[in-house]
Amino acid sequence: MTTERDAVEALATAVRALVEQSGGPVDRAAALDLIARASTVRERSDAALAALVDAARDAGATWHDVGRTLGTSRQAAFQRFGHPVDPRTGALMDTTPLAGADELATEIFGELAATRFDAVTARFDERMAEALDADALGAVWAQVAAAVGAFESAGAPASRRLGDLTVVDVPLQFEAGDMVGRVTLHPDRRVGGLFVLDPAQLPDAPGGTA
Repeated sequence: MTTERDAVEALATAVRALVEQSGGPVDRAAALDLIARASTVRERSDAALAALVDAARDAGATWHDVGRTLGTSRQAAFQRFGHPVDPRTGALMDTTPLAGADELATEIFGELAATRFDAVTARFDERMAEALDADALGAVWAQVAAAVGAFESAGAPASRRLGDLTVVDVPLQFEAGDMVGRVTLHPDRRVGGLFVLDPAQLPDAPGGTA
């Protein structure tokens, strides 16, 4: 099992390599190598943070303590770093998000922005397909545009596993405000939920509920 010391030392090694490489001339190959190294730093940073949260929990810190330190709610902290136990079996639950979930969610909101509503509804599970057809989805997207203007860009997605489902939040920038797009994905990559949310209403927003 990776300890917090191992995780932090691996992060430090990756950061040193990135800093050393970034001082040289940057051509196409060097720029791509920097991207790869930065990706490694991000992965090891996530691993170090997870190991440090485990250490804090072992030392008696509550999820409220962890969430407050990270500037989020205790629920959001648990969903990201916790080790939930299946009450049916007593076994640890798999918390690994669906592979490619971030890219898929970003693609879905790109299809919405391009008004390709049929392409989005083709991904729906049976319940979603029955509740929302392409015309209705277009009407919902028009309501969003009426509230915050034209879509401009999407930010870096964040995914988490909740039981058998993967939930992905994508920051969405519009001309008159920011929203969060949320997609719920089944293991077979079908869409079981699709939302455009006000960030202030999310549980991990300042003042939000846990």
